[in-house]
Amino acid sequence: MLDITIYLKFFVSLIALVNPIGVIPIFYSMTSDFEKEEQDHMIFITCFSLIVMLLVSFYFGNAILHAFNISIDSFRIAGGIVVATIALTMINGKIGENKMNKEEKNVDVGSYTNLAIVPLAMPLMAGPGAISASIVFGINAHSVASYAYSSLTIILFGIGCYLLLRYSKSLMKKLGHTGANVITRIMGLILLSLGVEMIVSAFRNFGLIA
Repeated sequence: MLDITIYLKFFVSLIALVNPIGVIPIFYSMTSDFEKEEQDHMIFITCFSLIVMLLVSFYFGNAILHAFNISIDSFRIAGGIVVATIALTMINGKIGENKMNKEEKNVDVGSYTNLAIVPLAMPLMAGPGAISASIVFGINAHSVASYAYSSLTIILFGIGCYLLLRYSKSLMKKLGHTGANVITRIMGLILLSLGVEMIVSAFRNFGLIA
């Protein structure tokens, strides 16, 4: 029997981890000199790349873990720490800083051959938290139906990100800077709870807690 709550949880976790609303002001600051057609084209490439990266993580993440002899519970703890760290930076209002290292932030965005893929799709959207969540859900998939519905969840999420970025100018005018900050902090709280749940689940499997 299909348990829709599993895929709903996956979808919500991707929203919190990717934080597409928080990416909106970063996107337009990077593409302020672009024509609207160029911005729309970049949005399509960015969201398509996001879907591909998450699907690759979902399907091949488990094989990568086995190649490095890493247990899923160890990965859950590491992923939970990463997720919690991202959540704390979101709560503190440091949008985007949690997903880019110092070298990436200092590089002139005009030097990128394809700005839509780097840094917009990765690491701004498909950051370590979203990739970690995709790998964990991929490991927990045990049937053709679960693989299909999880893949559909990722694709629908990518389409949602496309629509949000595509029509985000009017949204930003309605929300304003304060509204965007409030939503980011709420997502941060949800994300922090997900990160803690990942760590607690791993500790429970290790027998460290009841």
